[in-house]
Amino acid sequence: MIEEKLPKLLAMLQTRPNDSFLLYAVAMEYKKRGEQAAAIDWFSRAIDVDPNYCYAYYQRGQVQEQSGEMALARQSYEAGIDAARRMNDEHARSELETALSMLS
Repeated sequence: MIEEKLPKLLAMLQTRPNDSFLLYAVAMEYKKRGEQAAAIDWFSRAIDVDPNYCYAYYQRGQVQEQSGEMALARQSYEAGIDAARRMNDEHARSELETALSMLS
């Protein structure tokens, strides 16, 4: 199923390379596959296109945590909290703050 989704998303990106949702969706597919470096790269691309994409910061932080990159995860969560504040997204801010507080 993942094998089917990823090529379709990548093909869609050919015509819409700056679509932050598509970039995020590709990152999620790589995350599901366990390809952490690729997932982080694609989450970062989504953030580059849309610096207010709160959940891209959250997911990137999650993958960085899984990779043992705690300092980078902290930076992702903190940047995501800033983005959530800019967007007045209290739900995202709360999730990001919880993730940040749970860093070991």
